[in-house]
Amino acid sequence: MTNPDRPWGYRDNTHGKNPDWQIHPDTASIRAGLARSGFGETGEALYLSSGFTYNSAEEAVASFADETDHYLYSRFHNPTVAMFEKRLAALEGAELCAATGSGMSAMFASVACLVSQGDHVVASASMFSSCYVVLSEILPKWGVTVEFVKGSERADWEKALSRKTKAVFIETPSNPMLEIVDIAMVSEVAHRVGATVIVDNVMASPILQKPLEHGADVVMYSATKHIDGQGRVLGGAILGSADYINNHFQPFARHTGPNLSAFNAWVLLKSLETMGMRVERMNSTAGLVAEFLSNHPKVTKVNYPGLKSHSGYEINTRQMKGGGTTLSFTLKGGQPDLFKMMNKLVVIDISNNLGDSKSLITHPASTTHRRLAPEIREDLGISDSLARLSVGLEHSTDLIRDLEQALG
Repeated sequence: MTNPDRPWGYRDNTHGKNPDWQIHPDTASIRAGLARSGFGETGEALYLSSGFTYNSAEEAVASFADETDHYLYSRFHNPTVAMFEKRLAALEGAELCAATGSGMSAMFASVACLVSQGDHVVASASMFSSCYVVLSEILPKWGVTVEFVKGSERADWEKALSRKTKAVFIETPSNPMLEIVDIAMVSEVAHRVGATVIVDNVMASPILQKPLEHGADVVMYSATKHIDGQGRVLGGAILGSADYINNHFQPFARHTGPNLSAFNAWVLLKSLETMGMRVERMNSTAGLVAEFLSNHPKVTKVNYPGLKSHSGYEINTRQMKGGGTTLSFTLKGGQPDLFKMMNKLVVIDISNNLGDSKSLITHPASTTHRRLAPEIREDLGISDSLARLSVGLEHSTDLIRDLEQALG
């Protein structure tokens, strides 16, 4: 149903015109994947249907045998979901995209569809806690060995990838420490031992980083974040080659059912139209907020890849178009003073989401990363005095003034 040769989608009921040039990503975010019905609607159609009919028993047989383009069941595929997948694939520069019901279902499926008992997986150590649990607790139950690598030193990755490896999972920038991993370097080393490189690109978004251009094989997203970015729906996405999607992900997904609902896909479709503008504005504001916090006497450290003081700044300038929309910082006085500061904020909300149009702050040690053991949090740098701030679309002067009065 998702044909890389037709990135604009099935347009049999439209004027039938397709551009014969390489379209700009900004245009792809508006036009790619458009599939109008016979009514010629300007807005994308919402197909709230669980199943589909066939003109004959023979057509049903041919459809299930993949001998014809026909939707079978919305757990497998849906016209509205397909539009979202084609549009995001065109924006990412991937052959195919597969949408899922949440970011974690995308993360889990992206790795699980590849591995079996006895396989080896290598991953970056700094990552979202649920991703860490999947890799450190769930996959080992299947007989999969997982090795974590801290930082982006080539020698460390070469050591971990000195034997046959099935998959490499990288989260860069990481949540919440904003650590940077060199995608090109890791991909080069990983491919020597036949590993599939999967990049969690949630923190960067498709606007600021293109992992496939740096050698990665697969990209995954929590579409809940910047793609929707307005606090409305859950969603996930996995992008990669036709071989990976068709021969690894789809067989796994069809029987395990991590599918995205048609309604959520429709919301995400409309969100893609404004994602570029939103992310660029948020990225610009985040840089200003990071500069302010880095110069505040009560702030001991700011983790933001756009700052020259960040350990991954040079790598970041090569593989990202900005510092991102999220930062973290530590405060003098520990958790008590940090909580007092958070409770005094009047513009910025306390919430565990990120990539939203509203600025949100959270305390990772007691919320998003609470599931991790204290010694693991300490090893990753997630202290009780650390706050994560997702910068939204509010004006930078209001965000800085809000932080200034709260810190005061």
